[in-house]
Amino acid sequence: MSRPAVGLTIENPRAELEVFRLREDYVRAVETAGALPLIFAPGRPENAPELLDHVQALLLTGGADIDPGLYGEERHPALGSVFRGRDEFEIALCREALRRDLPVLAICRGHQVLNVAMGGTLVQDIPSQVPGAGAHDPDVERWETCHDVRILPATRLREILGTEKVAVNSFHHQAVKQLGEGLVVSAQSPDGVVEGIEMPRQAKRFVVGVQWHPESFWDHPPGFAPIFEALVTAADGSRR
Repeated sequence: MSRPAVGLTIENPRAELEVFRLREDYVRAVETAGALPLIFAPGRPENAPELLDHVQALLLTGGADIDPGLYGEERHPALGSVFRGRDEFEIALCREALRRDLPVLAICRGHQVLNVAMGGTLVQDIPSQVPGAGAHDPDVERWETCHDVRILPATRLREILGTEKVAVNSFHHQAVKQLGEGLVVSAQSPDGVVEGIEMPRQAKRFVVGVQWHPESFWDHPPGFAPIFEALVTAADGSRR
């Protein structure tokens, strides 16, 4: 039997403006979970429906900051590079995937894209806008854990990971602020920063966002394979 296909988005690297890039970890995590990764390079928003015709799930990956104009705010002085074309493309992909009830896994920036796509807003710079915040962008290896995250009860993420607390890596300076429509918080760090969002099972088949990078542990402990396996299981179900 053929594997379900998962569409993955690509980053615009800050230092190479004419290059698209995708970390190998995303591809390996999807493959290891039993799916076929297909790469969606940033394109026109109107291409989203045709692209999604070829996959059974969508994975929104990490990358640059999101243009705050898309959620009605002015630029913060600490805002990093933004790529409006990628933002608009991924928001269109996300909204179309949700309209079709395709499974969606949203990671780091993708977690923020999901929130903005649903009308939410972002903390543009955690160090200057969240008093007492911990270190969310330390200089460590991709697979090193930095802080704990509390997984809230009665959430899909809690069901997937089967634990109340988990140690995670962290590479971000932005975060979810006001929740988008239909989303609930599923995880938080000790300083209150939102680390997980999702849509209830009653609303959508599978919509999960996490602020950390579970794909970086595909070949390192503690591993977050259950997150990708849950996505692939949902994707396989969408073919029936």
